[in-house]
Amino acid sequence: MGQIATRDGYKLHYDEYGNGNRVIISAQVGFYPKGMQQYMAKMGYKVYCLTLRGFAPSDYVEEDYGEDWYDVFADDVICLADSLGLDKFTYMGASHGSGVGWHLVLRHPERVNAFVAVVPGPHSLDEGVMSYRQMLMQGIIDAPPPFDPPIYNDKARSERRLEREEKIRNAPEADEREKKIDYGRPLLKCKNEKTLCEKLSQIHIPVLMIGGMEDPISTPDLMLRSAKQLPNCKLVIYSNCGHNIDTDLVEEASGEADRFLSNALGRGKCYDPVVNE
Repeated sequence: MGQIATRDGYKLHYDEYGNGNRVIISAQVGFYPKGMQQYMAKMGYKVYCLTLRGFAPSDYVEEDYGEDWYDVFADDVICLADSLGLDKFTYMGASHGSGVGWHLVLRHPERVNAFVAVVPGPHSLDEGVMSYRQMLMQGIIDAPPPFDPPIYNDKARSERRLEREEKIRNAPEADEREKKIDYGRPLLKCKNEKTLCEKLSQIHIPVLMIGGMEDPISTPDLMLRSAKQLPNCKLVIYSNCGHNIDTDLVEEASGEADRFLSNALGRGKCYDPVVNE
């Protein structure tokens, strides 16, 4: 584990896993200890998991950044990379962590060599701007839609999900300062769906999108829309999977990411080499 100081004086916590020379940075509110990040480390990657400002064990934030939350998060990732002496790196994130990634590759395209975007959306801005997390905190909704479908004929996967749900139930209650934060949805400055799609089309680095057919948040329609805009993209969608695919199908999703990165880091492409015989 480690700590960095941001340019505006916040101290941010990060954990590191693995010993490989292929570097992945991920930034989220928090990390499940048995997710893709830790598994990728076992596959030969060096992985840094940065806890976003405003959320323990990083420093709490009292101010509201409005439409700039994700820009601030993205710049904090660059702050970590700078502190580690990394000129370029792979970024990986899930859900809101992918939201950080969209801003990162648009603000700092020269620093990111590939983007592994799990259940990444991004949301259509024509449908609202508030995050599901904040809608829950404010009581606007009693509960989010079911994030994951039932599992059939896979006892080990069912046990894994139950273990994760129990860990979440037993987690300590969030600090009141965390509860007040609404980082909103990615790319809010785009204002509408049309401009958001135009922004996505400007991303030319290799992008892997992984999602579930039954995800109510990052729906297949949203991911397909995003993939259509990206000129160097691979989209993988699994049936009988939802929003927590990064902790549900860890081995499978990590295997897809590893294959993608072998091409993205070696050739700058999202697919295997084409060989004419």
